[in-house]
Amino acid sequence: MTSVVLELEMAARTEDDLGGLVGGGDDAVAQLQTAILDKLRYAVGKRQAIATERDWLMATAIAVRDRIVDRWQAGNELTYQKGQKRVYYLSLEFLIGRLLFDNLNNTQTLETMRAALAGLNVDLDKLRALEPDAALGNGGLGRLAACFMESMATLDIPAYGYGIRYDHGLFRQVMKNGWQQEYPEDWLSLGNPWEFHRPEVVYDIGFGGSIEVVPISEAAVRHVWHPAETIEAVAYDTPTVGWRANRVNTLRLWSAHAADPLRLDAFNRGDHIDALADQVRAASISKVLYPSDATPAGQELRLRQEYFFVSASLQDLVRRHIRTFGHVATLADKTAIQLNDTHPAIAVAEMMRILLDVHHMAWDDAWRITWSTFSYTNHTLLPEALEVWPVPLMERLLPRHMQIIYLLNALHLGAVRRQFPHDDRLLSSVSIIDESQGRRVRMSHLAFLGSHHVNGVSALHTDLMRETVFHDLHAVFPDRIVNVTNGIAFRRWLHEANPRLTRLLVDAVGPSVLDNEAKLTDLRALATDIGFQKRIAAARYMNKLALTEVIRRELEIRVDPAALFDVQIKRMHEYKRQLLNILEAIALYNAIRARPMDDWTPRVKVFAGKAAASYHQAKLIIKLIHDVARVVNSDPTVRDTLKIVFLPNYSVSLAEVIIPAADLSEQISTAGMEASGTGNMKLALNGALTVGTLDGANVEISERVGEDNIFIFGLTADQVSDRRAHQGIDSSDIIARSPVLAEVLSSVESGVFSPDQPDRYQGLVNSLRGHDYFMVCADFDDYYATQRRIAELWRQPEHWWKASILNTANVGWFSSDRSIREYAAEIWNVPTRAPG
Repeated sequence: MTSVVLELEMAARTEDDLGGLVGGGDDAVAQLQTAILDKLRYAVGKRQAIATERDWLMATAIAVRDRIVDRWQAGNELTYQKGQKRVYYLSLEFLIGRLLFDNLNNTQTLETMRAALAGLNVDLDKLRALEPDAALGNGGLGRLAACFMESMATLDIPAYGYGIRYDHGLFRQVMKNGWQQEYPEDWLSLGNPWEFHRPEVVYDIGFGGSIEVVPISEAAVRHVWHPAETIEAVAYDTPTVGWRANRVNTLRLWSAHAADPLRLDAFNRGDHIDALADQVRAASISKVLYPSDATPAGQELRLRQEYFFVSASLQDLVRRHIRTFGHVATLADKTAIQLNDTHPAIAVAEMMRILLDVHHMAWDDAWRITWSTFSYTNHTLLPEALEVWPVPLMERLLPRHMQIIYLLNALHLGAVRRQFPHDDRLLSSVSIIDESQGRRVRMSHLAFLGSHHVNGVSALHTDLMRETVFHDLHAVFPDRIVNVTNGIAFRRWLHEANPRLTRLLVDAVGPSVLDNEAKLTDLRALATDIGFQKRIAAARYMNKLALTEVIRRELEIRVDPAALFDVQIKRMHEYKRQLLNILEAIALYNAIRARPMDDWTPRVKVFAGKAAASYHQAKLIIKLIHDVARVVNSDPTVRDTLKIVFLPNYSVSLAEVIIPAADLSEQISTAGMEASGTGNMKLALNGALTVGTLDGANVEISERVGEDNIFIFGLTADQVSDRRAHQGIDSSDIIARSPVLAEVLSSVESGVFSPDQPDRYQGLVNSLRGHDYFMVCADFDDYYATQRRIAELWRQPEHWWKASILNTANVGWFSSDRSIREYAAEIWNVPTRAPG
């Protein structure tokens, strides 16, 4: 079939199969009903009369998936026919959330499906609530990967996402007496209707063993790796649909299995447990995301995970390239591989192994292809996130890769020595091997050296990369670091998550706003329109009613939807400073109790987020939030003036309820420590005003929305660095000068909020006094004063809603479509095509 015919077929399917924005006619509804009933009978195996809501969910999802498949296969065939360059996005996380509404929105069949199911006496919204969130990520890194996959499909870029099909994800967060407890996610327990199992797509992944040196001539040898252990990677494919089904790409996830699922000899000897040991060991690789690395076994499992999915993905894409183009020599011309953070960095050494050992290329040719193919996104400046692996572990687990890394490092250091002679400090700094604290492999350095471009994810973060973690590598390779500010799938976080606001935007500036994020700027003219402000406020109020019902159902706490909803929803970490937020809440509580007759602005503080299982301090902060909430929410003096809630088990689906209801967005990380953030973009898009430091993408949001429409406080990144260097991190003097902060810390330390264990938070308070690395105390007074300004503005609705509308109007630039267009033009060298 010719590429022209395929393109015409795809265009026709878009028009005929996908329907209009608000649904199709009676024929489309009837066709969907027939499809759903067929799937109910033949795929689910149930009669209509006895079908449960879960059965209807599975039948509906499979019916939607069927409509996607034609478009998916046609797009893949067209890519083959035209010999298009492909992008491969390697990420340890893909936080895709629920897919039913996402796929219905992107295929323009939401209202048609709603009508079809209503005709079968089935409520689509109930089915939506039944669908589990795919437990494939933790926070912003995974959600960014999901947004980027959607935008690549929207912009017609042929792409694959590669990751791990985790059986149990990160963990399910359960609160017991305010303490976080971790339980396995069970998202796959009832099956996943969106995925296709590919048992024929399987690759061997080796670990350990020895290297045989085989002479092939008098001057050359070949290295043959004989792994001691081999595990199979089996593929599962999920179609990823772009807006208006512009293209459907593939998310390919790998599941780990033993080559032999059962040692029959051991089983027949009666050793039934040992007979399964190999399968258990292999399957552990794809069991959970981010297993604790607090033990040597945990460290090894992390490294096994990373190499497992990287090796399977590279073997797969090289096989595809050879099948399409005949030879691996053209790989760099037809392939762009993006490493999403440092986790997949071992891909550089693995690609060299494949090219050298499997395809027998010369070193220089293999390195040219590798370097020209890879690019690397750095997401953090935190030392613990810039992965390093002990050399003994690497040599034992991946001996051939360590040989390659040693040679690569020697060649690299030789070149640096010629360029910068007699600079031993520089050589030590840019070496892949860190010799300072026991020999360790710096994976970020490996990713940097093996990539033609290295990008930061906000303007500030990119500047800090050049100045801090990659300062010396930047001196050696001054043109390698570039910036691509993160973005969000704005249709998911507006059209899908906030249909009330979307309807107002479409009415105000036209339906093209759904195709082109730049059209949001047309809203500026309506920012002072009182009638439009009231409609925006009414939509927000309805969204807040929905959130109050979730809070009531989950926590048995009633909150006032007319109050200011003050939201901090993100991974629990000390640098994100949930602690600063709850300390300010205590200060506000103290002020309300001292002056109960004052006219206070009612406020509901909403927290959500998970702490890593081994991160004790973050879990203690969660407990403090719960202890403070218990005291505040039960105090009759406060009544509805202040409420504090912590919603457990934060997920994409929970975010889709919270974000449209938020009035205030807490983006209060220590300046210089947040790479970008994407929650700040989602909340601003939905009209929440930001209170934040000049950190990450807050800087660019401030520039876009205007200083009058955002609340900036606290030390800048330079001031944080200067204070640490010259004044240290002891905050005793700051506390002594701040009676409000001193009272707050005294009440926490003395057990006011923990009468069952009065000394519970003494260590936490002592760390603030003597080791306040994250500048909580240094920023407290400014933050407290800024919150009072926020409360005052809330009492001026015309000014508040003007600022809210201007936030929505001015943050379209933070669309992931814009981010992907920049990657495509500046890093991947692939064309894009706008939707619509």
